[in-house]
Amino acid sequence: MKNVIHQIVEDVVETRAVLVGLNTDKTDDEFERSMNELKELTKALDIIVACTTTQNLPTPDRSTYVGSGKVEEIKGAVEMFDASIVIFNGDISPMQIRNLEKILDTEVIDRTGLILQIFAKRAKTRESRLQVEYAQLQYMLPRLVGMRSSLSRQGGGSGRLSNKGSGEKQLELDRRRIEHRMAELRRELEAVEKERDTQRGKRVNSGIPKVSLVGYTNAGKSTIMNNLLRLYGGETSDDKQVLEKDMLFATLDTSVRKITAPGHRPFLLTDTVGFISELPHSLVKAFRSTLEEAKYADILLQVIDFSDPEYRFHMDVTRDTLAEIGAGDIPVIYVFNKSDQVQDEQRENGQLVMEVPRSIDDRAYICAKDQDSLDTLISLIESHLGKADTLCEMLLPYSEGGLLSFLNEAGKIKSTEYLPEGVKVSALLTRTEIDKYEEMIEMD
Repeated sequence: MKNVIHQIVEDVVETRAVLVGLNTDKTDDEFERSMNELKELTKALDIIVACTTTQNLPTPDRSTYVGSGKVEEIKGAVEMFDASIVIFNGDISPMQIRNLEKILDTEVIDRTGLILQIFAKRAKTRESRLQVEYAQLQYMLPRLVGMRSSLSRQGGGSGRLSNKGSGEKQLELDRRRIEHRMAELRRELEAVEKERDTQRGKRVNSGIPKVSLVGYTNAGKSTIMNNLLRLYGGETSDDKQVLEKDMLFATLDTSVRKITAPGHRPFLLTDTVGFISELPHSLVKAFRSTLEEAKYADILLQVIDFSDPEYRFHMDVTRDTLAEIGAGDIPVIYVFNKSDQVQDEQRENGQLVMEVPRSIDDRAYICAKDQDSLDTLISLIESHLGKADTLCEMLLPYSEGGLLSFLNEAGKIKSTEYLPEGVKVSALLTRTEIDKYEEMIEMD
């Protein structure tokens, strides 16, 4: 089924929007941050922000969310700026949408609906498209009455579900059609998830460390991945680049790439969908299998836009989202990207200049486009990966060529000596590997 809201927006060549914010319990700074983010989300869909209006109430108005007086003000703004859509910075009930659309005589969506549209536009792979469609239908189902006039265009068709009887209401047919499609999508997603589990199992069994890029949307994750690929991704790295753009949710699809830097062990680097405050629960649920890639990482690289005044808030949102998907206990390296911009600001203000790149414990201050910064980051990753390793002497029989190849591929071997009785190697092993290969390890 088509996304009706998305279709309505795209039918207009130049779409203008009136943004509406309701503050019930946030501080002025928190509310301003939320409204600024709504503007950026709107721009991510190439929608022009015509104007912004806000309201303060102890609780949302049950009928119109912002109160009848404010609705009349919004109606005037819609007419003045020739706006074709009104976007609310909060979750609006189906009844409120119906009432607002009747009064305003224009399309009304909330923050969740807006983010769903962005995800629909950005999804490229089959899995992400299925996930987005499922979340859209889940969002649409309780709002069918409000969308009745739009959905009526999609009535009719052929098939048992759409022609049960002339006496059945169109609304019931729409609901049944959506529920049927959601059931199909669940089956398809279960099959895709099995494929993902199989691929993930192969990566786990490869012995190569796994590192995941996580963080707030538009913090620079894809930039870091692309530049690491350019430097250490091999001859075909240009074909493995991911979309890199200065906008919210530029990429949704999970990408896994191998990074092999000279003098360091190789690792698999995963780029995941960015986080955002108030990320719709339906999207978290629909994208759980994708987001859960972070659960299987040995280390998380939490990328932070250090030049953003709200970076601490972004870190809190990322921490909470990781905990929600079950990845809250994985070791984290905090990557403060765009630190060079902060350094320049400090120099201009006559303060102490912060050296970039720089690494301290579990923090790296870098510029994602600078090779020295990326080398500093790789060294920090190496030191964290090596924390659980022990240097062991092993004597591998020549019949264990597969194990020798495995250890080489995983970057664990430090030296090799070929002897008549086998291959003597010095290798960095985890506690689990020491137990597994105990018979081949030479004890002091």
